[in-house]
Amino acid sequence: MSAWLWGLKGIGWLLVVSTLLPFIRSDAGFIRTFDFPRLQVAVAIVPVLAGLLAFSRDLNAMVLAVALVACLAYQLTRIAPFTRLHAPQAVSATEATCRSDGRVSILVANVLQDNTDHDALLRLVARHDPDLILLLETDARWRDALAPLRARYPTLVEQAQPNTYGLLFYARLPLENPQIRFLLEDDVPSIRTGVVLPSGERFTFYGVHPRPPHPGQSSAPRDAELVIVAHEVREAGGPAVVAGDLNDVAWSRTTTLFQKISGLLDPRIGRGLFPTFNAKWPMLRWPLDHVFFSDDFLLGRLERLSHIGSDHFPILISLCRSTAAPKVQEAPQADAADLEAGREAIEAAQ
Repeated sequence: MSAWLWGLKGIGWLLVVSTLLPFIRSDAGFIRTFDFPRLQVAVAIVPVLAGLLAFSRDLNAMVLAVALVACLAYQLTRIAPFTRLHAPQAVSATEATCRSDGRVSILVANVLQDNTDHDALLRLVARHDPDLILLLETDARWRDALAPLRARYPTLVEQAQPNTYGLLFYARLPLENPQIRFLLEDDVPSIRTGVVLPSGERFTFYGVHPRPPHPGQSSAPRDAELVIVAHEVREAGGPAVVAGDLNDVAWSRTTTLFQKISGLLDPRIGRGLFPTFNAKWPMLRWPLDHVFFSDDFLLGRLERLSHIGSDHFPILISLCRSTAAPKVQEAPQADAADLEAGREAIEAAQ
């Protein structure tokens, strides 16, 4: 057998292994990292499978081909909800269902701490004019460079840090009891605040940026932080929005669990992947930046914005508080097994 065919088979088995690894119930970062590249693995399977069927008919090749077909089918089932082949989970607002005083627009951007193109972000904000802005990976240099925003956004919540986990939150709408919190790690902040819409209606906003599961590190702190926020949303029971760089993909077990426990909607389901990371590597992108919201809102628009020099693309979303919203959307529901899995995730981090 030629060396290239051996290599093709080797790549094929690696793709099989990369599909199977996330089935392992482990917090190991090496394993959890394989939650991310499902689209890339699916795309890579196609030419490998075609090459095997075209140039090899031995038993080993046929077994591998069957395994690759199964892996491709599985990867596609995980990705399919984030395409237009699936019904949208969040319903779009219309003029009839959306009052102007119930609208809110939110910009979320991981700016990349070492990025020095501050003006690109300022231009982006000027162009889209959001009501709320959540900026992540913001240190003191970013805080000072964005001082021009203070004239347009009278409320600013700052937690500038040099460790790539700083955050800045700008609001044009009134806030109630804004808090910077450290849910699990004393150098990883998050924000929780009440927001008052022009209609006088209120919702709770959570901004989060947990640590990612790098190889050699555990995903437990990230998973637990998301579950803690999900439980808070569930127990509070009111209108809520959770946004940020979750360092997790939309189709992972943890994000699915977060949705079920919190009961929040994902506007990407039925609309597209909206991959935000890595902005600098077109072939290796996945959706790491998220906005989830309760069924008190309808979706105005969801847009991945232009490059600002960061390794993340910004996300812009507009929502509309509507009495019709809960009647036309079905929020995710957690069963006893989901709640138990959430409890175990928190215990694993503690």
